[in-house]
Amino acid sequence: MFKIMIVEDNEQLQNEIGNILTKNGYEIIKVTDFNNVPNRVKEDSPHLILLDINLPKEDGFKICTEIRGFSSVPIIFVTSRNTNVDELMSITLGGDDFIAKPYNTQILLARINALLKRAYPNERTMDIVEFNGVKLNILSSTVEYEGANVELTKNELKILHFLIENKGKIVSRYDIMEYLWDSSLFVNDNTLTVNITRIRNKLEEIGVKDFIKTKRGQGYII
Repeated sequence: MFKIMIVEDNEQLQNEIGNILTKNGYEIIKVTDFNNVPNRVKEDSPHLILLDINLPKEDGFKICTEIRGFSSVPIIFVTSRNTNVDELMSITLGGDDFIAKPYNTQILLARINALLKRAYPNERTMDIVEFNGVKLNILSSTVEYEGANVELTKNELKILHFLIENKGKIVSRYDIMEYLWDSSLFVNDNTLTVNITRIRNKLEEIGVKDFIKTKRGQGYII
């Protein structure tokens, strides 16, 4: 699992970004002490860093320069400072990408995924998630089992991905709907029931039975 370090002094925004990344299968490292961020990078060895520019001790530009003295870890500047000068400084000092706040969640995730692929070509990417022989292909929006596969809608893909990433845990209906809302998709309670039924039917089509179990009054579990 890829580790992403979030260097952001706005606690609410840090939590929002962290929740989005966790729901998409990433491990997160939240920095709350900004006295020596480069040392924290050395200690935790993240695969990628999301770095703000305006920070309470050293600014993001200085931190990026210090990190580049010992590491080539991908760095994405995520900041409300969105002038051409800021973007140019970010790239000149060693940043790999620059995203201005407020940002589109899907664009942020796409940029992160693209950078991770380039930086770690031999590592397992998030394009395919697998559990008990069931393979979910994110790029093609299909699910496969023992050579048979079936296509999923966008909502079905997101729901099944979320359940697999939380395998072994009971996931409430509210958590699923909140996750879809964060992904710019919206379903109400009735629509969620329909989607779960369709996913189960499609899994049965390719020979997978009882993959998604209902925990009455609690939610679903894989």
